[in-house]
Amino acid sequence: MSRPIQIHNHPFPFLLYLEWILLAVAALSEVSPYPFRRIPRLPLLTFLSIAAYGAIGLRLPTGKQISKLLYTCLEILLISVTTFAGGMRLFPFPYIVLVIRSCLIFQLPGRLVVTSLSFSLFLLTLLRWFQNFPARPVLQNRLRFFLLSYALLFGLSLAFVLLLMNALLTERQSREKLVSANEQLREYALRIEDQATLQERNRIARDIHDSLGHSLTALNLQLETALKLWSVDPAKATKFLVQAKKLGSTALQDVRQSVSAMRSNPLQGNSFEEAIASLTEEFHSSTGISPAFIMLLGRPLPTEVTTAVYRIVQEALTNISKYSQATQVKIRLEATPTDLQLTVQDNGKGFNLDENTTGFGLQSMRDRTLALGGQFKIDAAPDAGCCITATIPLPRVLQ
Repeated sequence: MSRPIQIHNHPFPFLLYLEWILLAVAALSEVSPYPFRRIPRLPLLTFLSIAAYGAIGLRLPTGKQISKLLYTCLEILLISVTTFAGGMRLFPFPYIVLVIRSCLIFQLPGRLVVTSLSFSLFLLTLLRWFQNFPARPVLQNRLRFFLLSYALLFGLSLAFVLLLMNALLTERQSREKLVSANEQLREYALRIEDQATLQERNRIARDIHDSLGHSLTALNLQLETALKLWSVDPAKATKFLVQAKKLGSTALQDVRQSVSAMRSNPLQGNSFEEAIASLTEEFHSSTGISPAFIMLLGRPLPTEVTTAVYRIVQEALTNISKYSQATQVKIRLEATPTDLQLTVQDNGKGFNLDENTTGFGLQSMRDRTLALGGQFKIDAAPDAGCCITATIPLPRVLQ
């Protein structure tokens, strides 16, 4: 903390209230009736010293070391004036306040020094007080025992205050670090989400330009040719219209795939099994290939896992339909107590792993797997098909 500690930014406001209570009790003890009470030589100076000691606690230095040392010296001076010149009976209270404040402005070595100094000054004050206390020889042993017990109790009190403050500060620092880490993680997640959304949009735009744009351009040419030939050669024009119809169906399929890819929730209220079955049906209707599909789950899956697996399967089938020229496709999805393994294999023309693993489709599948802490693997070779394996860890099932 670089700025001074004040009321509005005090890390532990209850400690500030505790200081005021202790000092108020110490001040009131000077005017309370007591049969063996020592009358302060300078009562006004005693009260002013206590008031000043409480007032400087409203602003604690946390910057330069010299400021902290001067502040601590001022505290000790005010305590000395109060105890030696005043004769306060509850003189241990200001030392407890001194230790509390030192924990807020110093690191551990400084706290230990201030605590040791407080205990030493307490012993000096205690010895000075009891040296001036008249006692008969019979009471000397009792006074010594009381002196030793009082000093031991105060020493344990200072040690307890020091340990308590260290625990409070450590817990607060841990909480602040956790809040900062959570904030950084949230910002990182938002950046990743924005980046993934932008990449997805760019891919869809490229797909629309490459596939849908090409299909519509070819469709327009077929229709123009059919119009020109209709009056001259209707039979030939009909062939162009049939081809235009095929191109229109292809364009419609591309539009459906693009819309499906843009859905924020691809399952759309369906179960995971139904969504994957719908994907395989669409793939069969567009390619004529009916994938061999095996699903061995046996347990419900988290939403983020089902969404990622759906997208991976969707991207894999899209790549197979566009590039692989496969005649067989196998999809296997198996859940174990620790992870989920997805395998998509085809017998297409394959590709060279050293040249074709940086495409957006493969990169998107890899990113989705790694984002869930999983592992992504591609096995492919020219004329040997391709096998994609994604292993995603699953949370433990509560018994």
